[in-house]
Amino acid sequence: MFGLGWMEVGALVVIALLVFGPDRLPQAAAQAGRTLRNLRRMATNARDDLRSGLGPEFSDFDPADLNPKNFVRKHLLDDVEDSWNSTPTSATLEPVASVPEPVSELGFGEIPPYDPEAT
Repeated sequence: MFGLGWMEVGALVVIALLVFGPDRLPQAAAQAGRTLRNLRRMATNARDDLRSGLGPEFSDFDPADLNPKNFVRKHLLDDVEDSWNSTPTSATLEPVASVPEPVSELGFGEIPPYDPEAT
């Protein structure tokens, strides 16, 4: 649970017994459970309201994707990992287009050529 071992959970139980006492500990645990349930319900309602407000084009939207760590992993690193895991075969290789001619350096005052495809 939450990456805690049995020793950590036991230590938390002992601390809770010392802080709340054996009489109030069940009430405190019940209150904590109700609070956690209410927070989960509020988060679910907020997520559903956000999805319904965004419309059908954002039906696959997940608010966790807004976390920068998840965003980078999903949009940038997945492509890199896919390219590392895939091995190119002769069927997937495309022929290289003609190599452009080397460009000579421009002289003082010369205007560089305009390439409409580069913009």
